[in-house]
Amino acid sequence: MENKNAKRTALLIAGGMDALLGAIGLLFYFGLLPFDLDAMGIPRWVAGVVGAALFFSGLAVFAYNLSAPDSTE
Repeated sequence: MENKNAKRTALLIAGGMDALLGAIGLLFYFGLLPFDLDAMGIPRWVAGVVGAALFFSGLAVFAYNLSAPDSTE
């Protein structure tokens, strides 16, 4: 049982971090954070695609692990 809880906690943390990093990438894409990605040679559309992929996949992993029933039988 401890292994399942540890796995669930690890997936919750990983999903939350992915969603957070994706949200930061989307903030760069929409220009809400004052940082020039073009100066680093990164096009804004790349930040948008990567940010959206991270955000939505992290959100899906996080939500799935929160909604999964506990098997403490």
